[in-house]
Amino acid sequence: MTARILIIAGSDSGGGAGIQADIKTVTMLGGHAMTAVTAITAQNTLGVQAVYQIPTDMVLAQIDSVVSDIGVDAIKIGMIGSADTAHAVAAYLERLSPLPGREGPGVGRPLGERDTSPKPTHPQPLPSRAGSRLPIIFDPVMIATSGSVLADSNTIAAFTRLMRLATLVTPNLPELAALGGEAPIRALGPAVLVKGGHAEGPHITDRLVTDASETRWTNPRIETRHAHGTGCTLASGIATGLAQGLPLDAAIARAIAFVRAALASAPGLGAGHGPMGHALGTSPFDQWKDRQCPA
Repeated sequence: MTARILIIAGSDSGGGAGIQADIKTVTMLGGHAMTAVTAITAQNTLGVQAVYQIPTDMVLAQIDSVVSDIGVDAIKIGMIGSADTAHAVAAYLERLSPLPGREGPGVGRPLGERDTSPKPTHPQPLPSRAGSRLPIIFDPVMIATSGSVLADSNTIAAFTRLMRLATLVTPNLPELAALGGEAPIRALGPAVLVKGGHAEGPHITDRLVTDASETRWTNPRIETRHAHGTGCTLASGIATGLAQGLPLDAAIARAIAFVRAALASAPGLGAGHGPMGHALGTSPFDQWKDRQCPA
């Protein structure tokens, strides 16, 4: 069965980051992408000109719609939009349970069963493909590549509840500092992937910290201004790998390799921080057509 990845994130009208980058990543890595849009941005390679937050009830309705019918094998959370939406999404995920009678390994819950009762302080485990917790990758988006602020202080404070549910949190160095460092995140339970792209030097080191070990990936820096959406792409790539049954370190390694390939394939669009080349400079359909339907 095709792995089903639910993306809870904002829209980037320029197509470089947000759900646009997420959908392209999941598709290129062989998964099925579903979305719950939390915010709409007017955005291009030069910056974010406007942001409209989707009402919280509509965000939950989108999640309900896909979970109750299609099912989910992993969740990626990016730009959450508001503190209210962060708390509401966390409350929903705390209650997510298997959908009786639905084929496939994912999880779901019938429509109309959302309640307003007090939620438990400690979230309950979510069933998944192997009977363990449903993989949840939380990319704590705060600032766009252009420098535009995408999360206010109240929203950042609400990240704690989402981090308690997460399998993996993927902050860059400025986000890690804003969240108080590794220790407060690890104390909430998730593994942490510290992204090193903001550090100086000719190499980038990404560092995974778990209960059992610390793993590092060090690669030469790809010098380009067309790097918009790297964090979104990485997190969605990891979510896809976990949904497909890869171990965490293998999912991360593949996602890093995909980000690097997309950076190297950037089409050079826009006057600012341009999008990467998620299609890797190819036309997958043309390749399929030539293979499946020889002249």
